[in-house]
Amino acid sequence: MKNLKMKAARAAKDMSQEQLADACGVSRQTISAIEKGDYNPTVNLCIAICKALGKTLNDLFWED
Repeated sequence: MKNLKMKAARAAKDMSQEQLADACGVSRQTISAIEKGDYNPTVNLCIAICKALGKTLNDLFWED
């Protein structure tokens, strides 16, 4: 399932995939795969992404 919430939050902060990846210590390809729904991140990576984007786990990773 695509993670459009994460993509929208990243865009709202005017961050590229590369910038978010650098902030989280992963590759740009990892961020791309998460956004496309091709990769399920670990809890630790989810937390790092949330901190970088100023969002909660519920905001970005909980399905409505």
